Amino acid sequence: MTATIYSDEIKQLQDIFNRFDLDHDGSITHLELAALLRSLGLKPSGEQLDGLLANMDSNGNGSVEFDELVNAILPDINKQILVNQEQLMEVFRSFDRDGNGYITASELAGSMAKMGHPLTYRELSEMMRNADSNGDGVISFNEFTTIMAQSAADFLGLRAA
Repeated sequence: MTATIYSDEIKQLQDIFNRFDLDHDGSITHLELAALLRSLGLKPSGEQLDGLLANMDSNGNGSVEFDELVNAILPDINKQILVNQEQLMEVFRSFDRDGNGYITASELAGSMAKMGHPLTYRELSEMMRNADSNGDGVISFNEFTTIMAQSAADFLGLRAA
């Protein structure tokens, strides 16, 4: 790796990697890699993805470990990661109306209603329960990005039923 790679970029990439390592085994599969790359704004074809996986998988085990991912793609996409993280932060801030760094149930309900998707009490309770992984009653930025990654994986059909 070169000196142009910063530790906060590595941390951001590690956070993203962890969100897409759906079975938490320290590696990502072909499908998890596809979802991760799409979340970064990259849209490889199936053939490109196969070639990328073959090039990244330096130990030949059929999946990509974090160090393989860093060695293969960080130099090319480090700026894109920061842009996408900033876009997520902008969305988060639009929900965090009082700017305290957390989304409350009332902020979530208000934002969803403003977007034309009013929630029932049951829907609101379920969304909060799903997103609030530490049970503190509010949604942090990290919890927000995790739920967004899970939603993307669900959309792409990558989550086990």
